[in-house]
Amino acid sequence: MNRILILLLSLLIFAAQGNYNYSWSQEKELPVNWQLGGVLPAISYDADKGFRYGGLMNIYNYGDPSVYPFYKHSIYLEWSHTTNGNDLKQVKYDSEYLIPGIRFTGLVRLETERAMDFYGFNGFESYYNPDFADDTHEDYISRMYYRMGWRSLRVKADFQGRIIDRKLRWFAGFSHYNLLAKPVDIERFNEKKEEGEKLPDVPGLYDNYVDMGIIPADQADGGFVNLVKAGLVADTRDNEPNPNRGIWTELFFVAAPGFVGNDDPYTAMVLTHRQYFTIVKKYLTFAYRLNYQTTLTGEAPWYMLAFKPDTYASWDGLGGSKTLRGILRNRVVGEGAVLGNFEFRWKFLHFNFIGREWYLALNPFVDAAMITKQYELQPNMTGDKDGLHMSYGMGLRIALNQNFIVALDYGFAADERDGNSGMYIGLDYLF
Repeated sequence: MNRILILLLSLLIFAAQGNYNYSWSQEKELPVNWQLGGVLPAISYDADKGFRYGGLMNIYNYGDPSVYPFYKHSIYLEWSHTTNGNDLKQVKYDSEYLIPGIRFTGLVRLETERAMDFYGFNGFESYYNPDFADDTHEDYISRMYYRMGWRSLRVKADFQGRIIDRKLRWFAGFSHYNLLAKPVDIERFNEKKEEGEKLPDVPGLYDNYVDMGIIPADQADGGFVNLVKAGLVADTRDNEPNPNRGIWTELFFVAAPGFVGNDDPYTAMVLTHRQYFTIVKKYLTFAYRLNYQTTLTGEAPWYMLAFKPDTYASWDGLGGSKTLRGILRNRVVGEGAVLGNFEFRWKFLHFNFIGREWYLALNPFVDAAMITKQYELQPNMTGDKDGLHMSYGMGLRIALNQNFIVALDYGFAADERDGNSGMYIGLDYLF
């Protein structure tokens, strides 16, 4: 815990020291033109991924004060690693001004994980025993039993155009996924370990699923998928990074057709509704997010089930820092699922420091999800039907100029079949 507190303190110090104004304008009251919203070491913590270290930079162009707190251009760069063997390189660009009248969001993301979480499919129907990964317990198999090797390359180009001002927009896009799955490289983990500390070279859950045919042999090593997306977005938020009122609702369809090279064609639907209520102006907001995603035709390959596409970002599975805080990452995976996030955002302190506008906020939350369409190849291994996966906890936010937000969340799983708890230190609100 002391290491985590030191890490959080370091992150806040870097945020304060690394965000000095870099502008080609003499205007001082509000951010204008190009500014470094954040240049700092990518120091963060995720209970599922470990400590992250590296570097990140977020550059904003606000144009003139009339645009603030919106921006004209945002460029986000990151290259980081984690102590659990995760390597991440990504570039993200977002703008409504690059193409006149069209909002463009582009992403290139390459991520390698030596030990990604894998707990099977269909929620509670997959048996989870934490003792299998606990080397102090007599049922111990391996610390890597619920892990697998993983590499993902994601490239996307999304476009949004106005139908009724900013409030109603059409959405269209293309995404490419190139995914590699494999057993954990035990030999590499054991390279620098003493004889008594080495991991046993035994099959993990992923290996067992391949052997049993739950993961088909022709999909066992992963594959590539090309997705075409189209739909509508309703958006009345007053401020995107930190809305105080309004809605943000999107309905779109995803297709992986065979004529663009997909070996397993399928279609899916994604419906997400977010709403924000001002309870006390400037200080207290209630926000919630409801998401429903399901395949409509065909069967998505198993390695695509954890991805949750969005018009702005993609979530990596239900469970963990972006969906179910406190629940094991990728614990709730199926052909279809429903998700709900509910939280208060109490901005209890506003102040100016080093010529910038800051606030501190607390946000108690409750997260919940449930499988609505099962992955058909997996039998029920527990005798239990899937039910409600729920977590709860508290978050802290430190915001600079409303757009750059340092985040700390600590969540608890309500059911021991979903794990215990998790701490997450990163950036931004959940939605």
